[in-house]
Amino acid sequence: MKKFLGLIAVLLIAITANAQSGAKIEFKEDTIDYGTVSKETDDGLRIFEFTNTGDAPLIIKDVKSTCGCTVPTKPKEPIMPGKTGKIEVKYNMHPGPIRKTITVQSNAVNYPDGVVALKIKGNVVKKEEVNILEKKKAIPNQ
Repeated sequence: MKKFLGLIAVLLIAITANAQSGAKIEFKEDTIDYGTVSKETDDGLRIFEFTNTGDAPLIIKDVKSTCGCTVPTKPKEPIMPGKTGKIEVKYNMHPGPIRKTITVQSNAVNYPDGVVALKIKGNVVKKEEVNILEKKKAIPNQ
């Protein structure tokens, strides 16, 4: 009986020691779809919202993009447990498809090495220019 109780005690200690405590980051969404947009009507700014669901302050150490056409901005102050934060991403809106990854480095224990990959996608089109002469041709004769 003593051996059995000793085994249970060791298991409880192991389970407790294995439980992750610390900062945990949970994003509202990990991909933002711009859809089909034009440079003239969209400034390219989007926001990834997240919450620290852990029991320690969350520190965003670095935020990087896969290219210079996307500029991410990280929070400067630690995010306290239960509080929310945001990472702003500004895309330069050059015409063509958007497929970029933003890498977030933090002290979060719920991701390997605290690294989270966020994605933006969509398509930027040129604003259609209306040719007045072509528009007149499209009007039926009266």
